[in-house]
Amino acid sequence: MSAADPTDNLRAWWDNDADVDPEAYEPTEEPRPAEPEPLPPAPSRDFVHLHVHSEFSLLDGLSPVKHIVETVKRRSMRAVALTDHGNLYGAIDFYSHARGAGIKPILGVETYVSPRGMSDKLGNQDRNYFHLVLLAKNLEGYHNLIKLVSRASLEGYYYKPRIDRALLAEHARGLIALSACYSGEPSRAILESDFERARDAAAWYREVFGEDYFLELQDHGSPDDKTVNAGLLELNQQLGIPLVVTNDSHYASADQANAHDVLLCVQTNSTDQDPRRMRMEPLGAFCLKTPAEMWQLFGHLPEALRNTVRIAERCELDLEFGRLSFPALDHLVPAGQTPQQFLERTCEEGLLRRYGQEVTEEQRRRLAYELEVVEKTGFAAYILFVWDFVDWARQRGIPCGPRGSAAGSIILYCLGISDLDPVKYGLTFERFLNPERIQMPDIDMDFADDRRDEVIQYVIDRYGRDRVAQIITFGRLLARAAIRDVGRALDYPLNEVDRVAKLVPSIPIGLKLSDALEQSPELKALYEGQPHITRLIDTARGLEGVARNAGTHAAGVVVADQPLTNYVPLQRATRGDSAMTQYDMKVLDKIGLLKMDFLGLANLTMLSKAIANVKAMRGIELDLDKLPLDDAQTYAMLSRGETRTVFQLEGPGMTRSVQDLQPGTLDHLAALVALYRPGPMAHISSYVARREGREAATPPDPSLADVLEESYGIIVYQDQVLQVVRKLAGYSLGQADVLRRAMGKKEKEVMAREGPKFIEAVVANGYPRPTAERVWDLLQPFAGYAFNKCVVAETTLVDALTGERTTVGSLYGNPRPFTIHALGKDGKLRPRRVVDVMANGRKPVFELRTAQGRRIAATANHPFRTLNGWTNLQDLRPGDRIAAARELRAQSDESWPKHELVVLAGLVSEGNTCHPSTLYFYNNDVALVEDFVASAAQFPNTVVQVSTRDKDQRPWNARGGTPSISAAKRSGVYVWAEQLGIVFCKATQKRVPAGVFRLCDADVELFLGRLWSGDGFIHDNRNNTPFY
Repeated sequence: MSAADPTDNLRAWWDNDADVDPEAYEPTEEPRPAEPEPLPPAPSRDFVHLHVHSEFSLLDGLSPVKHIVETVKRRSMRAVALTDHGNLYGAIDFYSHARGAGIKPILGVETYVSPRGMSDKLGNQDRNYFHLVLLAKNLEGYHNLIKLVSRASLEGYYYKPRIDRALLAEHARGLIALSACYSGEPSRAILESDFERARDAAAWYREVFGEDYFLELQDHGSPDDKTVNAGLLELNQQLGIPLVVTNDSHYASADQANAHDVLLCVQTNSTDQDPRRMRMEPLGAFCLKTPAEMWQLFGHLPEALRNTVRIAERCELDLEFGRLSFPALDHLVPAGQTPQQFLERTCEEGLLRRYGQEVTEEQRRRLAYELEVVEKTGFAAYILFVWDFVDWARQRGIPCGPRGSAAGSIILYCLGISDLDPVKYGLTFERFLNPERIQMPDIDMDFADDRRDEVIQYVIDRYGRDRVAQIITFGRLLARAAIRDVGRALDYPLNEVDRVAKLVPSIPIGLKLSDALEQSPELKALYEGQPHITRLIDTARGLEGVARNAGTHAAGVVVADQPLTNYVPLQRATRGDSAMTQYDMKVLDKIGLLKMDFLGLANLTMLSKAIANVKAMRGIELDLDKLPLDDAQTYAMLSRGETRTVFQLEGPGMTRSVQDLQPGTLDHLAALVALYRPGPMAHISSYVARREGREAATPPDPSLADVLEESYGIIVYQDQVLQVVRKLAGYSLGQADVLRRAMGKKEKEVMAREGPKFIEAVVANGYPRPTAERVWDLLQPFAGYAFNKCVVAETTLVDALTGERTTVGSLYGNPRPFTIHALGKDGKLRPRRVVDVMANGRKPVFELRTAQGRRIAATANHPFRTLNGWTNLQDLRPGDRIAAARELRAQSDESWPKHELVVLAGLVSEGNTCHPSTLYFYNNDVALVEDFVASAAQFPNTVVQVSTRDKDQRPWNARGGTPSISAAKRSGVYVWAEQLGIVFCKATQKRVPAGVFRLCDADVELFLGRLWSGDGFIHDNRNNTPFY
């Protein structure tokens, strides 16, 4: 090719792309282009990957779409296609990431084509489908892709979602077709030495797609590649069908090949040593190769390589994301009226119905203001849409109600969607709909879980089955699951794999293996000390987070004004007979489709059945809306701790808080529920003290007295956060809600930015800086961060992994990796990384002294763990018990086998040793049961059995369906238990054998860990030092 060859201009379509932050990408506003990169020297050796699988080719592709885009950009390619198997799951995320990175996205799919009709579903003959790669040239092509993929799943599914030739011909416009891999129709015929069939197939596709049909050449190093390529070259010569080069990419980089190979084992439920299993060899060949590598393979066919760029040039797809029209409400809104006008009229009627003739000016102003905001934001139709199905449900006696910010709208109160008066309870509308940040409001509805499906069916019947669908969600290979799947694939012993998996902390959910290695010393020791465990964990890390399966969202439903296939691809839901979207919640939000959460709440079902039972047994009809909210007997019952099965008041911690509070009004209970969560719960003891008059109800600043009067000067509710921010910083309620949303996202960087701005605004508004800083500290819990507690710089820290001793001040001056023991959300002590050490200036500190001689210096607002939950230092009183770090130094080398410690701890904490021949262990935790089984089985002459007790046959500490373990008569474990003196001991007679106290630290740690896993109550002989 000469230097003047016109293909040199093929980069022109790239010059409009620029490097932008993918997180900041807004598809409706194209960024200004950066300086175009210089054109490459002629002849051009560009290449575009057009056959690429992501993790959404479930268990067949490995890489997330973001990694694909990053790899393409790193390898200096300017465009890339996504062609997952039979679905468009990742299309929109891929599109956004690519556009944000300055890469041209090409949306496609590798379809399955039925050898007969897509309605034919008989035996193996209809499982022998072909592959075909389809790429969207434009918006029409994208819509045709959606229709093909949807009908393949909804109508043609037979082992795979299939289309057929008739459907393909119907939706071929705007699409480019590639003949695909070995499983493509012409390629398979060539491999089967049937050239005439290959010729006929290629000719048919050429007739349907014209110049947009290409024969796909691949070379992964297999002899079959050469056979297929030779046949395709012959078809090119005979039929004039153009050639294109692809690499069947299933992972981004060659170094991911081994992980991908294990992923294939997971997909096919086989082991890596199985000679018959599915393989993609040679390893490393199925990645996103560089242009230079592709030119090296196919340099003798330059036109086939340049056709990749020509195809990319033909693909010009611009998607616009934004709000779409709401479903038509012709059955609801009278002819000649707009949704806004009908909403206003209906709310006026509802205002009189709710308040009678005594409507106040405040209530009228509130309604007028909210209606004005709704008109400005354009959400009248949305509110009426919700009202329609809620009104339908209420008319049929289906218990329901909104949750969250929706309770702050008087519009919803007037319509009967909510039964909570926002004016009476001082709830803020801007939490629901912010006029300064137009965003679809959320009206998440709870329905009695046994009648939720009736409401969804009404919506389907009302708006059309083709316009309503459930929403997809993806299950992913999290740390424990990745270890187990990889262990099976590598054919490791299941008990060993299970032991490793259980060493990964279960909390927080989604903990990565890299963090688990830091938090679990035992896991790290195995990883560093045993090569095969190293391989297990390293391989699992390569698969961690990969999409494993598609499921149906528990509550999400999407409704459109047109058939959904005009907007999103559909498939059959994983449960039930309805359809579900192939795009998840986040993508539907981006597109702008109307989605609703129809939540099923068991407590509403319980209430409904209780009302029915009262009517049946006593002939009394109860109306929940008319129940008195000041019933003294009810509050007395709760104050005694009788909270079992009471919604949001269950659980030992909450029960103790209710008993401490001794509530007398609904406001008291509402405040307690709002405070009972990490961060704000540090205020519970102060709230109780202020309510009882033991502490002055002083607000952070006198100007906040009216805002915080109902909560005794303590910030309890998010609505109060808005009012506080507005009053002190001079923010509008809309601006204040922007700050509240930033808090809700728990983004440290955002909060670090907003803090100084808030403090300066408060100071500029005439308040002292200390007041501004103190209020900002008080707002932190609402951002999901730990309460701003401080200890002195001299406080000693001990590294949980290495034993190194240092001070807080030293760690602040010399930041380095450090791990401390800290309480997790589950109340258990776990190794946790120190993320940051911050200097909080000079503040008064107090010294707390314990009966055991410990001295702890901290600020007054530093929370301590007590038997009643977290309590600030300033609220502690002499005699209160606190949890304090305590080190037991056992100078001993004596050790017991691990299985003896596990069994002993289980029998002491949750065992029954009173049977003459059998020992029992009861527990609801499957992991603990399995651990006990494996340990008990190591005793000689011992047979372990697992059974499930019936609900009406409960041992003293067992619950319905609790697994139990029994060992055979006079087994080795029974004889061992007799020797320890724990046989025939009732619960109150059990003792920890003296020999345990002579064991080394590691053994004592293991024993105590298993002991605390039980749900028993342990005390000394005077019953005055309780442990749970």
